[in-house]
Amino acid sequence: MPTLILNEIKGMLPAEAIPLLDEYINLHPESDSAYTIRGMKHWALGHRALAIKDYHAALAINPHSDAGSALKVANDILDFYNKDLLNP
Repeated sequence: MPTLILNEIKGMLPAEAIPLLDEYINLHPESDSAYTIRGMKHWALGHRALAIKDYHAALAINPHSDAGSALKVANDILDFYNKDLLNP
């Protein structure tokens, strides 16, 4: 049943999904999937620090969580540097 709920929330827009995920996490604090999905929703809204915090929380619960991939992508994006775009 919880997986079905998360799948429904996953398809929602970030602004409506995050409050539902907050409630879900309060009831199921061991759900690494909920933290991962909430991290993705925060990332979509531009809340980078909150997203990374959720990815780390998911990885603390389950080191093999999908949050590992999401965190790697987030770090790759944040570490991107293009010297051609800079004007000294």
